[in-house]
Amino acid sequence: MEDYVLIGHAYNKTVRIYTAVTTTLVETAHTLHGTWPTASAALGRFLTASAMMGLMYKDGERITLRIKGDGPVGSMTVEANGLGDVRGDIMNPEVYMTYHDGPKKGKLAVGKAVGKGFLFVTKDLLMKDYYTSSSELQTGEIADDFTYYFTASEQTNSSVGLGVLVNPDQSIQTSGGFILQLMPGVTEETIDHIEQVISSLPPVTTLYESGDTPETLFERLSGGTGVVLDKKSVRYHCTCSHDGFLKSLQSLSIDALTPLADEDHGAHITCHFCKKEYHISEASIREIIKKKTS
Repeated sequence: MEDYVLIGHAYNKTVRIYTAVTTTLVETAHTLHGTWPTASAALGRFLTASAMMGLMYKDGERITLRIKGDGPVGSMTVEANGLGDVRGDIMNPEVYMTYHDGPKKGKLAVGKAVGKGFLFVTKDLLMKDYYTSSSELQTGEIADDFTYYFTASEQTNSSVGLGVLVNPDQSIQTSGGFILQLMPGVTEETIDHIEQVISSLPPVTTLYESGDTPETLFERLSGGTGVVLDKKSVRYHCTCSHDGFLKSLQSLSIDALTPLADEDHGAHITCHFCKKEYHISEASIREIIKKKTS
């Protein structure tokens, strides 16, 4: 199944719905970062929510999202845009934890792996300044944290569902999710109905494993009142380049650049998002130093 997001409205245009399948996107992230199962689930859920959120913005706009928790996975960063391009990074990819008791016994302990902390969202809306908002993590399970963020920071009552199913060989079996947002004019009757639908909804991965798709998930959430407005492809796509890293070096001081030329005879840089390696030659660094001193 290709990775894509459906975007539409329901209940007489008073509810906005996004439904997504992101299996290939999350598998790409797992392969690049070498994530263990719980880290795969944490980063995969984060990538999925961010992919849907990125599509709330225009083509040239982008958002950078950071989860900074005190759990063993450390911090995670995701960049997404209105074109459906997403890339992410995780501080510690080698985390495998499960719940040992309670209703989640045997399941991946994403909440414990992420821990307590904050979700930060920085928006580049093609204006002079960036805008950053934040909210406190509620459970570390990612979906609950985005649900709270939309309500607390964007004043949009929302429900977010996310899921990543990891195979025994640590590859990604399926991944996806949904975002449902209440719009002005929504009735109490509609809210009550939606709460009933969501409370009885099986996990997203269970639905997809049983043959559901973003289309049937959209139908479930909309109660047959939905209208799909758009279908957007999403993908793991890194925008790093040699010229981009060269430009970054230009922002360093002469004191920082000089050892790179004199001692290291160049700079070796690895992209955090895709692990691609770049070499900036000694000559290029000396040229930067020359321009700074001239």
